Amino acid sequence: MANVRKGVALITGAGQGIGRSIALRLAEDGFDVGLNDIEANKDKLELLAADITQKHESQRRTYVFVADVSEEKDVQAMVDTVVRELGGLDVMVANAGVVRTGSLFEASVADWDAVLSVNVRGTFLCYKYAAQHMVNQGGGRIIGACSLAGKIGHAYLSAYSASKFAVKGLTQSAARELGRYGITVNAYAPGPIQTSMLTELHNSEVKRTGDPGGFYKVMENTSALGYLGNTGDVASLVSYLASPEAHFITGQSITVDGGIYFD
Repeated sequence: MANVRKGVALITGAGQGIGRSIALRLAEDGFDVGLNDIEANKDKLELLAADITQKHESQRRTYVFVADVSEEKDVQAMVDTVVRELGGLDVMVANAGVVRTGSLFEASVADWDAVLSVNVRGTFLCYKYAAQHMVNQGGGRIIGACSLAGKIGHAYLSAYSASKFAVKGLTQSAARELGRYGITVNAYAPGPIQTSMLTELHNSEVKRTGDPGGFYKVMENTSALGYLGNTGDVASLVSYLASPEAHFITGQSITVDGGIYFD
């Protein structure tokens, strides 16, 4: 456990899955953590905050802020409050995301808007309001959630793939704008990581094809390593990107997929 306080990190979508692992890892690294998710996951956030406090014997401060990242006023209030309550913002992890599955023919405008409002607008807003603070502060780290689906378009994931390609482009543009202020902007691009979202994709594939191996089998057969990853594999990358050693890396969407896509 790191005893030296490294600063403040804010993680959206922290109630479960990859976001939860990132929050735990950054707390382990020495960051006080702001924890965000939607109202439905508030209890999970509270449990996570309690776990961090207990594990680190109250050496890590936490702050829970329930907000919808697709709402500008929520994101602005979230950033402002975390800065005020925890004393700054050194790392923003725009992790929150949703998925909808189905063919292009079946996809509705409502599904399209739901995915892009969280995955694209939400990431944009987190980047924007974190950057405004970090410019005044003199630097920081902004880290977003891309995906393997943001590198290779996936069938039956049209909205999700489009949203993650958008995050990749946003990350590159933001990196060019913000580098002069001492701010790096990067993203992680997970492939088959064992989360509830992967389970949803698996179940959808089983239903569509009748193959009980589903999406898990497709990913394992495609991967060079032949197995699924876990949330800690992504959290370890985020840990590095948040560190001083990563100062010369920016504008990247780094794949964590066991060897499915090679940049």
